[in-house]
Amino acid sequence: MRIGMSLTEPAGPGALTELRDQLRQATDDGFASAWISNIFGLDALTALAVAGSQVPDIELGTAVVPTYPRHPAALAQQALTTALAVGGRLALGIGLSHRIVIEDMYGHSFERPARHMSEYLSILLPLLSGEPANFDGETMRARIGLSVPRAGRVPVLLAAMAPAMLRQAGERADGTVLWMTGPATVRDYIAPAITAAAAGRPAPRVVCILPVCVTDDPDEARARAARIFEVYRQLPSYRAMLDREGAAGPADVAIIGDGGRCGTSGRRHHRRRGDRRQPDHGACRRRGDRFRGRRVRRPRRRQAHPRPAEVADPVRRPPAARRVPAVSW
Repeated sequence: MRIGMSLTEPAGPGALTELRDQLRQATDDGFASAWISNIFGLDALTALAVAGSQVPDIELGTAVVPTYPRHPAALAQQALTTALAVGGRLALGIGLSHRIVIEDMYGHSFERPARHMSEYLSILLPLLSGEPANFDGETMRARIGLSVPRAGRVPVLLAAMAPAMLRQAGERADGTVLWMTGPATVRDYIAPAITAAAAGRPAPRVVCILPVCVTDDPDEARARAARIFEVYRQLPSYRAMLDREGAAGPADVAIIGDGGRCGTSGRRHHRRRGDRRQPDHGACRRRGDRFRGRRVRRPRRRQAHPRPAEVADPVRRPPAARRVPAVSW
């Protein structure tokens, strides 16, 4: 299992400089990857192209870019350009978003989302592979080729929770990116479904992103997590994952406690994947060093993260001086 960091989206005129500094810190701390969301702030791919080009030795991922607002050819062109800027270290996470965003905000129809994603991939995947797209579907069409120089293959991960999306993630993409999905749900639902769909293909990757807080006051942290992440308790796709887990809300799947407890919870999430041969990746969603004005206490640098050899990237195992640090929201 590899451990990654979900980046805090910076604001203000120095946002890209701050993002670069976050990436440098994540690299220095031994994280294998860094992931950024694409909501209403920075454009994720543009931000990674600018900031990521200045920070080598760490994988960069989007979690995730919504598909409805972007034609797949435009997204392929942008992703290939970003991959070129960062030396081929890009993992392209894409997703449907939510009805409230696509219909109420963007004004697009959110009907037939599984069909939309299937046809989207029929255009996106060949273009990312250097082939022209010639497709005429019910929701998407394209006859186009791209001449963007390539810096290697760009893996595509789907935000997949429903059965139809998990089938596509296993059959056609490189895996899935999850949010607010607990370990039992990964073990009993996500991993079996995506593995079955990927039969005869390389083992699919599962990126599990969860809130993490290392603290000596877990009750307070859980109460704050419940308030901060309340919206995810209500959105249908995340609500379905929480129900499968038997969780009342996001605070019940957050990893909260001292360093030992958080390390144990992360390894338990990995063990519940089922097939240990599959690539596995955990990402900690970080909400900055300050938590509503109060600094969350971190272990001192001399304190080692529990059993770092098990939670670090087996290929890029951090040296002893670069333990995976504690993280806050």
